[in-house]
Amino acid sequence: MEKKINKKVKLHIKQGDTVKVIAGDSKGKTGKVLSIETGKEKALVEGVNIVSKHTKPSAKSPEGGIVKQEAPIHISNLQLINPATGEGTKVGRKLDDKGKLKRYSKKTGEFI
Repeated sequence: MEKKINKKVKLHIKQGDTVKVIAGDSKGKTGKVLSIETGKEKALVEGVNIVSKHTKPSAKSPEGGIVKQEAPIHISNLQLINPATGEGTKVGRKLDDKGKLKRYSKKTGEFI
């Protein structure tokens, strides 16, 4: 039997962040993070990693056919874009004045 490991994963991106793809077929594209799957360490990014999905005819779409939609992309292939400068940056965590752990840009040193 497999053991289930119950650990909370800390990720460098959050929902709503603007990210740049640094590896894969969509390399160089930017988009907004729509959702994150923490268990699989994947993110759904707007306009990135577009795949063709074949759908059967149904009540919603009586014609069926081929639909283009975003597929999840691994978080290691994404880099956060600093909202202040508009450039890609690595992310670190440090305590702010109130003793709360916050993300900061390793390039500029500013809190994100």
